[in-house]
Amino acid sequence: MKTKKILITGSNGLLGQKLVELLVRNPAIGTVATAKGANRLPFQNGYSYLEMDITNAEEVDMVVGKVLPDVIIHSAAMTNVDQCESEKDNCWKLNVTAVEILISACRKYGVFLEHLSTDFVFDGTSGPYKEEDLPNPISFYGWSKYAAEKAVMSSDINWAITRTVLVYGIAHDMSRSNIILWVKKSLEEGKAIKVVTDQFRTPTLAEDLAQGCFLIADHKAQGIFHISGKDFLTPYEMALMTADYFSLDKSLISPTDASTFSQPARRPPRTGFDLKKSRDILGYEPHTFREGIALLAEQSQL
Repeated sequence: MKTKKILITGSNGLLGQKLVELLVRNPAIGTVATAKGANRLPFQNGYSYLEMDITNAEEVDMVVGKVLPDVIIHSAAMTNVDQCESEKDNCWKLNVTAVEILISACRKYGVFLEHLSTDFVFDGTSGPYKEEDLPNPISFYGWSKYAAEKAVMSSDINWAITRTVLVYGIAHDMSRSNIILWVKKSLEEGKAIKVVTDQFRTPTLAEDLAQGCFLIADHKAQGIFHISGKDFLTPYEMALMTADYFSLDKSLISPTDASTFSQPARRPPRTGFDLKKSRDILGYEPHTFREGIALLAEQSQL
């Protein structure tokens, strides 16, 4: 049986790590991990690693031409929303120019491109959103991701766009926190925390997102797909569920609204996704948020 070759960008990131972990378990997949700089994955078996700077057109062409993958899953991006607001040139280079470079390489070598995008392409006035709803970003990060989507959609290559929402999970090096870890640590230390009640999301377990990305790549399913969690929650509700799971003091959690936090970038108030298309076409079925908490607890022996 011919092995399908999948190249991942951003393999040192949270999603990239989960994708490599998932793909190496499938003997029918040849996995090529790429990132800028050294490989930070804690295991070496089952995949190959190549350094690739997605903003360097020559490097991208060289790597893609050498590997000749069937599919590229493009997970690398600048995702810090406030950093994107203050470093617009860098954000555009990483989130838009890099995608244009990948499109060129995919066209030249006949590669299917799966591009990761975000709920922040929407203004958050009428979530949960379906794939055909009209984007209207309210932050520079959102605009950069929407510009990348438009570049992909207007290209003449075979493509899919995978949008997701508030991804949480545990990276191997514990390099990033998430709402579950933050709430647990704060409450264990007896710290009072304020959590917003006026933002709504469908938080996405990183393992679920990796599975959704794989289903799209495996089928070479074309078009836009919404891949997220199934529970429509506010961060305040997520914090209470975390406290409940670990039997911590919920009285330390107080509700507030987004206006109490001064952040450079605006956040869409109400996003979240309708998953019907992904369920019907891909057979995608995510964990509940409580199941996600349990998985994180198990992974980190919390």
